Amino acid sequence: MYGLLAEFGTPQGVANAVRRLRADGYSALEVYAPFPIEGLRAELGRTRRSGLPLMVLMGGLAGAAVGYFMQYYLNAVDYPLNVGGRPLNSWPAFGVFSFQLAVLFGGLAAVIGLFALTRLPMPHHPLFQNTQFSLASRDRILVCVRAADPQFDPIVTRQLLIQLHASEVAEVPDVEP
Repeated sequence: MYGLLAEFGTPQGVANAVRRLRADGYSALEVYAPFPIEGLRAELGRTRRSGLPLMVLMGGLAGAAVGYFMQYYLNAVDYPLNVGGRPLNSWPAFGVFSFQLAVLFGGLAAVIGLFALTRLPMPHHPLFQNTQFSLASRDRILVCVRAADPQFDPIVTRQLLIQLHASEVAEVPDVEP
């Protein structure tokens, strides 16, 4: 079993359920909603910031460095031309192309980092087998308590979710494709 999937009707109901589940010692919780729910990230205990901005910054700096040193090598080392008395290492002239490569590499780092951090593409996940899960992107708010949680007991956890006013609780089998 992958876990139990519970449906809640309101954002406040989900926040209360997550708060109670965390107070009871559950830590492997996932919430799926069609819109952001204020304060839910902190309730889930996920206060760590994303590493994506750092990846974009590093990609941008790498792009600027590649652009600058590529122009420097071409103009000062490989094929030096003295045009109008300007120096071979003309950093103001190299700035435009370096900026363009910084934007390009930063954008590529953002896309690659997004896919890496979200573990996409994910062609199979146990929740995809549940018909209720497909409605989480439209109008349902779902909480999944994973069976990997040390506190997880199928019967006790199901009763707790029902006590927390879940409108429906379903088992999610851990089925490989």
